This record gives sequence, C-alpha cells and structure tokens, in this order.
Amino acid sequence: MRHSSSPLARSCLAAFLVFATLSVPARAATPDAVRAAIAKGATFLVEKEQAADGSFSAEVGPAVTALAVTALVRSGTPADAPAVKRGLAYLLSFRQPDGGIYAPGSPTANYETSIGLLALAACNTDGSLDDAIKAAADYVKQLQWDDGEGKGPADPAYGGAGYGKKSRPDLSNTQFMVEALREIGTSENDPAIQRALAFVSRTQNLPGPHNTTPFAEKNPDGGFYYTPAAGGESQAGTTPDGGLRSYGSMTYAGLKSMIYAGVTKDDPRVKAATAWLAKHYTFEENPGMGDAGLFYYFHTAAKSLDVLGAETFAEADGVSHAWRDELSTAIIARQRDDGAWQNGNDRWMEGETDLATAYALLALSYCLPK
Repeated sequence: MRHSSSPLARSCLAAFLVFATLSVPARAATPDAVRAAIAKGATFLVEKEQAADGSFSAEVGPAVTALAVTALVRSGTPADAPAVKRGLAYLLSFRQPDGGIYAPGSPTANYETSIGLLALAACNTDGSLDDAIKAAADYVKQLQWDDGEGKGPADPAYGGAGYGKKSRPDLSNTQFMVEALREIGTSENDPAIQRALAFVSRTQNLPGPHNTTPFAEKNPDGGFYYTPAAGGESQAGTTPDGGLRSYGSMTYAGLKSMIYAGVTKDDPRVKAATAWLAKHYTFEENPGMGDAGLFYYFHTAAKSLDVLGAETFAEADGVSHAWRDELSTAIIARQRDDGAWQNGNDRWMEGETDLATAYALLALSYCLPK
C-alpha cells in the first residue's frame, strides 16, 4: 500500500534537496570542455560578428578588433587564418605617421595603440610586423607620463599611461602598456618599464618607501585601485576617511605589472597583493565591483595568475584552489548557446558581445594545461 507523505515531510524533503543542490560544488571543466568552449566562441566571432572589412565593433574604434584578433590567435586560431589576416589588415589601416595605431583625433590613442601592440605581437610569426611594432612601442613610450609632461619622479602621475596624451594616467592603461612592451621582448629593466613600476607601486594601498601618497595610509590593505593621479580615484569608491578602496581587477593588474617589471615574489609589494587576493579569492564576481567589469576581471586574473607561476592559489584560510579549473568552469557556465559571452552589466562596454567574448577567450587560453 502506498503512503502519502505529510505536508511537513514534503517541505523538509524539498528543503533538503535544495540544500543538497547548493552544496554540490561545480564540476571542473575538462580540457576538452575548455577547447570546445573556445572553438564555439571563436566561431561566433568569425562567422557572426566579423565585418567584411575585418573589423569587430568598428563603431568604437580599432581596440575591440585588436582584442578579438589577439584572443583568436592566443586561443588557437592560426595567425595566417583568413579571419585573423582580415582583422590584422583592418588594424594596420589605423597606423599613423607617429607610429600609433588609432583613429585620427581619437581621445584613446594610447589605449588603442597598446592593445594594437598585443595583437601585432601575437601575429608576428615571421617578423614582417617588426617595423610596425617598433614604431608603436616608441609611440606609447613617448606618451608615458614623465619628465616630458613635466612630471618628475615624485609626482603621483609619473610613469603612468592614460587613454591619450591629455588624459591622466591610470593603472588599467598602464598595465596594458607594460604587458604590450614585455610581449614584444622589452626588458624588465627598460626605463619605460621601471617608470611604470613607480606608478604601479603608488596605486597600491601599501604605505612604504615605494608609496608615500596619503591614500595608502588611509586604507593599508595591500590591494590596488585605479589611480593616485589628479587627486586619486577608485572605481570601487572611498573609505569613510577618504581612502581609495581596493578591488579585484586592479589588484590583479597591479600584481601582473609588478612581476613583469621584475619584482620578485618575496617583495613586500607582491606579498601584500597576493594576501589581498587570498582574502578575496573568487570567480563569481569582480571583488569590490560585483558584476561590473567581470570579463575584464577574468582575463586580467588569468594573466596574473599565469605569470605568478603556480598551478594552485591558496585562500587566506589555507584552502588551495586549482585556479585554471575554477576560472574556466566559471567562464564556461556563462557562455551563451550561440558561443558568445555578454555581461548583463554594460559598464565598460561589456554588454558588447565582441568585447566580452574576446576577454573570455583570452582568459580561457590561460586555463588550458601547460
């Protein structure tokens, strides 16, 4: 004889099933699953998004095209594939007499050129782009805030890079400049890299000989924020006493830039940055920013953890994480059926599928086994 359960029993069972479901950790994405997600995302970009002239999101300038080209090559598309060659030709059509890669009159010329340099470096398999690379590198170095802008070593703006010649420097643009210069073979001891290190150190909430700005004293948690220049700013806001709040994407950007500049793992700056990240380890959000800039966060975290050189990353409580597995799982879970990625939060243009998909592909390229 079949017995019906009571309402209380059914309620308890339902609650248990919900709890059990929430308690089961997500299964890590296999390398084959990562490769499948990459292939699906690359197909979306090439077959559904690339225009006849080779561009991606041309209405916003060449930077998204540069990111998409870099993402395609970095994630396995050959540099001589037709889609990559079309994208590269479009990008090179923005070369200017001063060596920059930007649209005439662009207010973001420095940013566009740094991103362009990453694409050129990824595609330069035969040395044919050497001249364009050198000219672009000279251009971004010339725009770096230094004595040429009347900013001596004591100035908070010194060594940084901004969107363009007139804009104040910030950590996001500076990290792209440093990465681009290192990707083309620039030494960590190059004066431009070392000037950038001075700026990066001042974006860290760590008082000491490398940072005497007032912000670090007000929020000495070891993380990084957007800029100490022009009065200082953090996209995550301020503390009650005027300190600049640290957040995830900039902390990974700062850590990566320091390592590219030759700062060692036992340096107090690197130790403080990794300690902050250990306290805020997650791929469910951009710590301090929620879902704002989430895909930028994914790709910056992937690059930073890769250059840090460890397959696992330990939280502050000692729990160790296989970060490549966990990051790829988080990214794949957000992939749409058509292969694209898109952030529901459109801040920093991540509602644009071309941009979000490029960031996701770049991040996944670092998640495959070494």
